[in-house]
Amino acid sequence: MSNRIQDQFANGAARQVAGPIAVPAAGPVVANKVAGPPRHQVEIDRNFELPAGLFKATVALYLAFLGVMFVGFGGPGLVIPMAIFAVFIAAGFGVPAIWPRLKGNVSAPMSMGKFKQAGIMTETGPVAPRDAMIQMLILPVLIVVWACAAVIVAALV
Repeated sequence: MSNRIQDQFANGAARQVAGPIAVPAAGPVVANKVAGPPRHQVEIDRNFELPAGLFKATVALYLAFLGVMFVGFGGPGLVIPMAIFAVFIAAGFGVPAIWPRLKGNVSAPMSMGKFKQAGIMTETGPVAPRDAMIQMLILPVLIVVWACAAVIVAALV
């Protein structure tokens, strides 16, 4: 919550202090200015710390959804929309798959063996490999199951 502190200044409950003093970094002097090493405020880590196999399984499940829907409801008019959906899925997962390979990235995806041995650390603590796989794949699996159910219902009605 934010409070106005003018009253606290007035009654002496709050006080104002001076800010930190800037100390120049040691480095070569350029035109009476001290140039320090380049600052990197953010560590470059373009990695999701999960094995590539899990991402491939997710892509495969989303493409399986498109395949089931095309087989069940497909026609000549749906070829182009399904192709566009497939391109969007490939782009949505392809661009993040390229990120770990970019220049300046020092981390690599976790191997499946290390993942099965150690699991993964999340914001709320460690997660077992089985639980992480379930959390990652539950939505794509449910979407494929839903597509199968929709096709079955449409075939029976």
